[in-house]
Amino acid sequence: MAEEEHEVPETHVLAIASHVGAPAYRGPRRPLIEAQGHIWVLGCEVSAIHTVNYSNHVGYKRVKGRKSTPEEIAELYNGLKDAGLNKFDVMLSGYCPSAAIVEEVGRIARERKFQATTRPGSFFWVLDPVMGDNGRIYVAEDTVPAYRGLLRDADLILPNQFEAELLSEVKIHDLATMNKAITKLHQAHRVPNVLITSIRLPPTQVSTPTSASEDQSTSAKLSVIGSTATSDMKPRLFRITVPALPVFFSGTGDMFAAILVARLRQAAQEADVLNKPNWRSEDDVAGPDLPLAKALEKVLASMHAILKDTARHYESAMQKYESETELNEGTGEDAAKDKDVERHLRLTRAAEVRVVRNAKALLNPPDLDSFKAHAIEVDLDIERESDVERESDVEYESDLERKLDVEHKSR
Repeated sequence: MAEEEHEVPETHVLAIASHVGAPAYRGPRRPLIEAQGHIWVLGCEVSAIHTVNYSNHVGYKRVKGRKSTPEEIAELYNGLKDAGLNKFDVMLSGYCPSAAIVEEVGRIARERKFQATTRPGSFFWVLDPVMGDNGRIYVAEDTVPAYRGLLRDADLILPNQFEAELLSEVKIHDLATMNKAITKLHQAHRVPNVLITSIRLPPTQVSTPTSASEDQSTSAKLSVIGSTATSDMKPRLFRITVPALPVFFSGTGDMFAAILVARLRQAAQEADVLNKPNWRSEDDVAGPDLPLAKALEKVLASMHAILKDTARHYESAMQKYESETELNEGTGEDAAKDKDVERHLRLTRAAEVRVVRNAKALLNPPDLDSFKAHAIEVDLDIERESDVERESDVEYESDLERKLDVEHKSR
């Protein structure tokens, strides 16, 4: 155990994301205080700046608190500077409730990157562009172009599939369009490292099947697809596919990002690229052998163990609730509504990810052999699009405009 605890190199992280109180789990995703816990367990020091301060995460459908302002975030960062506490190895940025805060976060990251210009690899920015999921945008529409404006400065971005579509303006429906989106992020936006999460793709004839992708059509699966660009910004794709558990967990996105920070530092050190720009390996390193892929294997092994335990806890809590008999639950419509609210609150609490109970899985990822990265081969000539694909992209852009307009009118 002691040896594993010291595998992650000494790291000081600036985490700028949401913060909630007890039971301390997520803004639109997992909150900053939990992200700090994950990184602390793995041996990293964390300085925190909060983009929101909420009593609890919004999944409870009742919350108190407020959003931070760009001025407050700037003041807190300037306070760290004045005290000489701004020598960070990594910056992890998450949920930003407005375009103005996105821009302030970008200003901080650019300042740190400029200061590290003469020391390649000494500062690394992980940008988690939290904007929406499952086809729904939950930030203001001007946040999307604000994030696009930051991509060129980020070392690694962590969008889910929907967010990758928003950033790349490519509708993802198979591995060929996934490759097209990642290639655009590499080449048009100059992002050196990309990891796309929460991917559900059907089998495709343009991919080289692996056991994981063949398996996807017969049971519920989720994939993470990543790439570190070569020196000429061509993708080196890899993929890990894992079983999807039948529970909605609160805020796994920020748990993923937090663990990844530590594991990527560890993998970059082992690959001897911590002193390289963007921690990028030589061009002859294949996708599954990249530090990003090696880090992802450990992250997903830890998370799968934690989420499996959480799913068992959730199932037990649900069975307990359903078997209880309320002596004075009342009758009528109001009583039924009260019971529905109580059920929602109790089961939402039961779905909180059980990180503290599973700290060992963070330190020693179990069953690593089941989470090996595999290479993806697709038609790299992305200029050869069919007319159907071109029409699909046009339809996607129109659909995106309609979604933004609906979100704007609903606020």
